[in-house]
Amino acid sequence: MMKRIVVENFRCFHERQEPRMAPLTLLVGENSTGKTSFLALTRALWDVAFLQTVPNFKEEPYDLGSYDEIAHYRGGRSGRAPQFKAGFNLDDIYDFQVIFQRGKTAPIVAGRRLSHKEMWVEEQQNMSRLQDRYGKIREWEIPSNRYMFYDSEARDRLVPLGSLCNRIIWNSEEAGSELKVSDRVFHPMTRDFFWVRRFERPRALSHTRRCYAGAPIRFKPRRTYDPSSQRQDPEGEYIPMLLASMDFRGEKDWDRLKGAIENFGKDAGLFGELSIRRLGKKETDPFQLQVRKFGSKSKGPMRNLIDVGYGVSQVLPVITELLRHDAPMFLMQQPEVHLHPRAQAALGSQFCKIAGPKRQLVVETHSDHILDRVRMDIRDGKSELKPEDVSILYFERKDLDAKIHSIGLDEEGNILNAPPSYRKFFMEEVNRRLKL
Repeated sequence: MMKRIVVENFRCFHERQEPRMAPLTLLVGENSTGKTSFLALTRALWDVAFLQTVPNFKEEPYDLGSYDEIAHYRGGRSGRAPQFKAGFNLDDIYDFQVIFQRGKTAPIVAGRRLSHKEMWVEEQQNMSRLQDRYGKIREWEIPSNRYMFYDSEARDRLVPLGSLCNRIIWNSEEAGSELKVSDRVFHPMTRDFFWVRRFERPRALSHTRRCYAGAPIRFKPRRTYDPSSQRQDPEGEYIPMLLASMDFRGEKDWDRLKGAIENFGKDAGLFGELSIRRLGKKETDPFQLQVRKFGSKSKGPMRNLIDVGYGVSQVLPVITELLRHDAPMFLMQQPEVHLHPRAQAALGSQFCKIAGPKRQLVVETHSDHILDRVRMDIRDGKSELKPEDVSILYFERKDLDAKIHSIGLDEEGNILNAPPSYRKFFMEEVNRRLKL
């Protein structure tokens, strides 16, 4: 799990910042303060570190443009930053850093560094080598006077690897599970050194799944759906087709997912029952998505999704992805769009139930109802999350830059370490209403 993000010279973030991450991280602040950019950077770091791929900063739902729109620009003589840096801390054990520079138009990876305790491996590459051999690099340049490892016979002292060589070559075919150092095989002396042997895919960076990135839901409900269209998209257009396919095939997870969605619908006051109504006997035949509301003593009629409140169709993709997806990280933009305060609060409770050591949620939100419900659920012990498992990142514009404030919670759900500007607007509104 990412415990800290590092950002420098990226978009509106000029100075180096290291905001704290947690199983549930809420991004709050005014518009145009860098929250969406932060989500895009988090996904890019995931792609570089875990999937060994070149990140696409134009990919939906975060289209940040070319290098000139991404690297920090201060104007005047300062101009645009020639490179920007980012990184993260993983489980308080590993530190991963990456340097981005200008390619033809888009940012490219110019260097990576993985640190563990006092040891580290660094890769620096020129542009052509990055494009030709990225993901298959076998040669790592090591500064001989700084690269170190533990001596197994003297655990309290460090031995510079430079005393043996200044270059490490990992060759899986010739050396098997060993390191080949300057034409001779070198065996690491401790288990702590094991991670270097597989820098291309160390155990700590062994995720094979990509993080989930969701956009504010804007899809329009339809009176009937065509099951042939199931292309996944960040806005959730494919969710009705996915649900219909699971129902038709009788997948073992369908009853569990359907029940969990209906439980959320009841808590949010949106609906009590979800149903797929087929207009034929084949899986390829059109279908309708229907919901039913429950009264205090009786059930209401099944109604087409298009004939109920717009918020129902907008939250359905959000809650479905959260309940069915097993991605290790979720990046979400304003999931509360079109939702009544009660439903927004229910969404906050759902975040608390889902987030944990193996499922990290990073949510950009403008909803006080989500934030307040999270605080109360932490206070009341409604989930397994503890106060330290929630991080509130408050984004504040400072002239041409943006500052990220890391805010925490205590056991009573009270806000900790908030700057004076946090919620200043709301307090001014309250005072005005009370004529103070």
